[in-house]
Amino acid sequence: TVTRATVRLPSGQVGHCYALGRDKQKAKLAAIADALWQDPARRNEVETGLIAPLRSALTAAHEKRRAET
Repeated sequence: TVTRATVRLPSGQVGHCYALGRDKQKAKLAAIADALWQDPARRNEVETGLIAPLRSALTAAHEKRRAET
């Protein structure tokens, strides 16, 4: 199952998301993040405040799993 979301910000940017499962809120939030990232004025904020922490958490989880096997 895939849940889709598309949002348009008041500034005009449109964000899209296709997320596995039925979590509508997750898809909506990802679409909002996509739309915000497309705004050049907000891109750095999205990169440093959202994407970088997520990347670090995923890397740490991956390293932990690798160390356990």
